[in-house]
Amino acid sequence: MVLIMGKNDSIEPSQIMEKVSIQHPFFSIIIPTYNRPERLVTCLESLTRLDYPRIDFEVIVVDDGSKIPLESVIAAFEESLNLTLIHQTNAGPATARNTGATQARGKYLAFTDDDCTPAVDWLITLAVRFATTPDVMIGGRTLNALPNNLYSTASQVLVDYLYNYYNTGCGQSNFFASNNFALPADRFHAVGGFDTTFSLAAGEDREFCDRWLYYGYKMIYAPEVQVYHAHQLTLPTFWRQHFNYGRGAFCFHACRSQRTHERIKVEPFAFYFSLLSYPLSQKLSQPGMFVTTLFLMSQVANVAGFFWERWHQSTQKLSF
Repeated sequence: MVLIMGKNDSIEPSQIMEKVSIQHPFFSIIIPTYNRPERLVTCLESLTRLDYPRIDFEVIVVDDGSKIPLESVIAAFEESLNLTLIHQTNAGPATARNTGATQARGKYLAFTDDDCTPAVDWLITLAVRFATTPDVMIGGRTLNALPNNLYSTASQVLVDYLYNYYNTGCGQSNFFASNNFALPADRFHAVGGFDTTFSLAAGEDREFCDRWLYYGYKMIYAPEVQVYHAHQLTLPTFWRQHFNYGRGAFCFHACRSQRTHERIKVEPFAFYFSLLSYPLSQKLSQPGMFVTTLFLMSQVANVAGFFWERWHQSTQKLSF
């Protein structure tokens, strides 16, 4: 069940022209959220500071079954943002993003997360890119907003490595995280949106990017399109995050195998060797050796999650 809440429809005569423009904004910013109202507040505050005409973008927050009511959070921003809150039963971020996209009116969909704060020029830099390449997916750069947190630093540096690995070949990118990419709304719907069988925040963005390329569409990395990611991690949550990434990786490879009719393949040995040495070559806020150690731990967790998910799915098939 989905409930949609927005501003009162009654308008003053002086607002008529603004309302007409808002019917077709250029961007629809879609934010899935779950039980993190304080993070959502920070995210929405950053959107009020965007250096972009208010009538040219809307914000759609999709509450993925939070136990904490969000109406008071949304009410505080209704005067400063063209904001809509949608409620759905808990189904995961992939479903939440699709739910938001079905209500979006913008020509382009811009995805971010509730623990992210886009830079003030986020939409401007996206608009500049779309002006010359209107039919592609644009992926931006994500920056760590918690440099003093070792685990958050390691997690972001790992994403940096993946971007360096997947997005450097002949101008064609292959992977963007879903907390910072934008694309034409019509093409998003044409490829079927996110795969809702991914119930975790793990692998659904990778699968979507792979399917986008399968349909012959292009992806462009734009490092000037920036958001700051404040994902507070501890040792247990770092392990759980990467265990879930492993689960998502199995689901991704299984989906890709069905689509291409090929056997499940994982990255070559060189990928993992370069991954473990990558932190030592970077200028980091934390000691490189500590980050490398966490990289090793992340891969152990990833492998554990991969095989756990394979076992879990095989037992489910046997039960039917």
